[in-house]
Amino acid sequence: MKIFTIGYEKTTQAELIAALQAAGVERVIDVRVLPLSRRPGFSKTALAGGLAEAGIGYVHLRALGTPADGRAAARKGRHADLERIYAGQLQLPEAIAQAAIMRGLAAEKPSALLCYEREPAGCHRSLLLDAVASDAEVVDLFA
Repeated sequence: MKIFTIGYEKTTQAELIAALQAAGVERVIDVRVLPLSRRPGFSKTALAGGLAEAGIGYVHLRALGTPADGRAAARKGRHADLERIYAGQLQLPEAIAQAAIMRGLAAEKPSALLCYEREPAGCHRSLLLDAVASDAEVVDLFA
């Protein structure tokens, strides 16, 4: 199984969609707790609409997002705290169920996990894949 990842930090919706299309991605799996953004085009409705116009599906899996205290740790560069907090998140029943859904969606068609951070090493999407899809080939995209 191949899973793509992409962050929208420092990019536009059009650039993000172009990168997804160039990679052959057919579905975006949004792994943000709150699919809101101050960046134009990246709140849930606007993003889903732009992706749909480009022929790319959109699914939001809220339980795979980072809790508020994990996001605060990430902003402060406390990666060990982020890892600990996010590991706890992934133990919740809803997160376990949504991780299984994510794997199924990614196996069905080329899919990309989406979050804010440009660099996957600083984002929970890498922690997510290490925890629940360590057998997957991960391809990090940059827009």
